Amino acid sequence: MRKLCRIVVALVAAFPVGAVVAPASAQAIAHGEGVPDGRYTFAVKITELGIPTPGGGTRDSSCSGGLIAPNWVLTAAHCFRDIRGKRVSRTVAEQTIATVGRADLSGKAGFTADVVEVRQHGKADVALARLDRAVTGITPLRLNRRKPATGQRARLVGYGFTDPDANRTPKRLRTGRFEVTSVAATEMGLSGIAPRRDTSPCERDSGGPYFTEAKNGTAVVIGVVSRGPDCPHTGPDIATRVDALAPWILSVVGDDLAPPSSPAAADPPSRTPGAGPSTAAAAPPQPAGWTLPPATLAIIPVAVGAVVLLLARRGRRYRGHRRQG
Repeated sequence: MRKLCRIVVALVAAFPVGAVVAPASAQAIAHGEGVPDGRYTFAVKITELGIPTPGGGTRDSSCSGGLIAPNWVLTAAHCFRDIRGKRVSRTVAEQTIATVGRADLSGKAGFTADVVEVRQHGKADVALARLDRAVTGITPLRLNRRKPATGQRARLVGYGFTDPDANRTPKRLRTGRFEVTSVAATEMGLSGIAPRRDTSPCERDSGGPYFTEAKNGTAVVIGVVSRGPDCPHTGPDIATRVDALAPWILSVVGDDLAPPSSPAAADPPSRTPGAGPSTAAAAPPQPAGWTLPPATLAIIPVAVGAVVLLLARRGRRYRGHRRQG
């Protein structure tokens, strides 16, 4: 009995309610931070296996993207190029796989589906990839329908490299906070603000969504990663504006798209460049860790209950079988 009590006490001390178990430190989206399981489930990794090369061989590559409808992923146009480097409205690899809703790529959460169709915008660096199966149980991103403003805050998620010399993408989705620094006809510049000023997208973050979050949790995609300097760096990268291309996106996706967002769903612009996130922005970035799974937390009350039950039973036995004096 004493041994069992000591075990229960050790469990409670080791795993207090609300404890967070942190994973090993790692980064992608240079100087970004890890995304906890179950967060930003609309994020997509597009893996291309067996892309033809000029020498007759093949190579593998990947891009990032965002789910905007059960069968459609929004990504960068340059993720689909033929052997001459020309953007094409088709898959170019032997197999193109979309992984959706899986922050930890070594896990089994979310969905995998094959990309079976590609639609290129033609001018802007944006493409739509159609999946061979509908993704259910995941809320897609909504499309931004108003022009971004300088100073507006946004978040980026992506599965890209950690630095320009990396040769392997990390297993965990990464994120960072950004600020709109310039707005052109179909593009805009965004610079990193958190966790660091040089937080920036890297190679294979191409197509990743810049998005805002309303207080009710609605995520609205405002831009798509297009191009920029080698990471990490301070200063802007260039993204394609979603609001400028919304009519074309709607013409392709049609009724499969989630209802358009209202203007109140997006973050308002920040009035003080360089200041902290606006009060209407999403909650602060989640720590690079996870709360303890419910099954593990359930051990504590079960173990405590077992001790109480055993003590009660022993108490009844003592009352019925006292030692004789």
